[in-house]
Amino acid sequence: MKKRGLGILFLLLLILLAGCQEEQQVTPEEQLEEEQVTPENRLMEYISRWEQGDFAGMYEGYLTEGTRMAYETAVFVDWQKQLHHELAIKNVEVAYAKPEEDMRWSKEQPADFRIQITMDTAAGPVEFERTLTLLFETQGGTEDWFAEWNPSFIFPQLEEGDTVEIERSNPERGELHDRNGKPIAVNGKAYEVGVVPANFDEAKKKNDLAALLDITPAEIDQKLGQSWVQPGHYVPLAVLPAKAEAALQQIFAIPGTERREVQLRQYPYGEALSHISGFIGPITAEQLAERKGQGYGPDDLIGRQGLEAVLEDRLRGEQGVRVLLRKALEGIDPIVAAEKPAKQGEIIKLTIDAELQKRIYQAMKGQAGASAAVDPNTGETIALLSSPGFDPNVFAAGIKGSEFSKLQNSALKPLFPRFTGSYAPGAAIEPVISAIGMAAGNVSSKEIGRDVLLKGLKSFGFGEEMPLPLSLAISQISNDGTLDAAGQLSQAKSGRGQMQVNLLHLASMYEPFATGGAIYKPTLLLEEKDEIWKEGPLNPEQAEAVRTSLQSTEAGNLLAEKTGTAQNGGIETGFAVSFNKTNPNLILAVMIENAKEVNRTADVSASVFKE
Repeated sequence: MKKRGLGILFLLLLILLAGCQEEQQVTPEEQLEEEQVTPENRLMEYISRWEQGDFAGMYEGYLTEGTRMAYETAVFVDWQKQLHHELAIKNVEVAYAKPEEDMRWSKEQPADFRIQITMDTAAGPVEFERTLTLLFETQGGTEDWFAEWNPSFIFPQLEEGDTVEIERSNPERGELHDRNGKPIAVNGKAYEVGVVPANFDEAKKKNDLAALLDITPAEIDQKLGQSWVQPGHYVPLAVLPAKAEAALQQIFAIPGTERREVQLRQYPYGEALSHISGFIGPITAEQLAERKGQGYGPDDLIGRQGLEAVLEDRLRGEQGVRVLLRKALEGIDPIVAAEKPAKQGEIIKLTIDAELQKRIYQAMKGQAGASAAVDPNTGETIALLSSPGFDPNVFAAGIKGSEFSKLQNSALKPLFPRFTGSYAPGAAIEPVISAIGMAAGNVSSKEIGRDVLLKGLKSFGFGEEMPLPLSLAISQISNDGTLDAAGQLSQAKSGRGQMQVNLLHLASMYEPFATGGAIYKPTLLLEEKDEIWKEGPLNPEQAEAVRTSLQSTEAGNLLAEKTGTAQNGGIETGFAVSFNKTNPNLILAVMIENAKEVNRTADVSASVFKE
């Protein structure tokens, strides 16, 4: 009986223990809910919305009651959105130090997390650390962890009532130099001249001042009649280069005039390098739209033509930006929250020899045409010009509409860079045709067939774009690249018909004749490495044979030269390609429009090589 009683007692004890265990079990749903209300999980949700810029979601569902009482949506939501837009804030990332795995959180105690905030701004990357505190609260019947916030989570030391400003500084524009360091496009000094109306005797001195500034009295009236002008306000009228000393002295003798030193782009070689350098000018509406978000404003200057335009990104440099926090309390210096110093534009050296180009330009005597010169040993472009040119300094100072119209309507087309075009070269292409025949087994020019000529011309670069920063026309065999039509084969051999050759390419094609080697890739920037463009189409003996066949009628036996003429758009155009026989370090190709005599182009070559 005693054993039986003990068994029953043991059974009752087991049942009681099982019941207790059932009461202590937690369902999976209850366990998940317990895990989800940890401060770390809430922190991760908060950070996710923060990185996405969901400030409204953060405000409504994740801030403590105390924070929302202290900061209205206008501060937390609207202000942050505004700052993100104005300061170009993006790529916000927030990281936090992971708590220990066995960390137990107390709902009665704040949960502190050390966080690291990184972001990109208009002033460069910003990185700082803060301590983010979460409190366990009941809001709207929901118990959860909520974050405390203040403006220092936007920028350190930022407080409500402070203003955030962005301050920009423009870099100094880079410069273009020739291969010897000679200035082609540089920053110079000039004077902005204006008047203070209250001190200026307009009735007596307006005409005198207009004459000295090379503007009309009506232009002075227009500037003084602007809506913002006040009697005591300085009104700018024109910009004069510093070298205009005589005019400046007379201007400042007139009461009421003032001058202010300004930076002015200068082009020392003027017309001779005008199509290479190009010029800078006020940014157009189209350019402003194309470069939206790149820091340009409606009053900025930008490269408008030539290398000033092509190399704009390198010459302009990078704008400096500072983010300033101006404190609400007076007497406190602004705090620099972020800063990216201005990066000056580059000094870019060209392969051009400015003095040589000036001599070639002068030798052309203003005749309509173009010239190109290359070093046959490297492919470097030593000269590249169009005649006549224009004065880019006038554009930099602000060209008048009447002056621009005169240039635009001139029959000589000084604004058109002729070296970018292509032309029927006439007999100037014959040495290339002869070389193709030699390479094909010493076939005479007359016997060269269509397929051989097509293949040969392509081996000299026909149909290929020349790898140069400036856009040049592609030399073509014919309009469709074939020689199928009647008469096209003979026309191509004589450099007429539909054959079109770019002048720089024509000079490059003579490189194997001068050196017995290859055709180099033409370069314009001195930083570029020498690179073979087309492998040598001739052996040294064949190159010597072509070189011997080239005779100059203008410079005795000094030059190897080939001339030719052809019709281009109804204009008789003359060509000459020359190089020194004994020292072939320069090949010069010259093209002159309206050439009535072949030796007009040869005159230019002879003049250049004699010097």
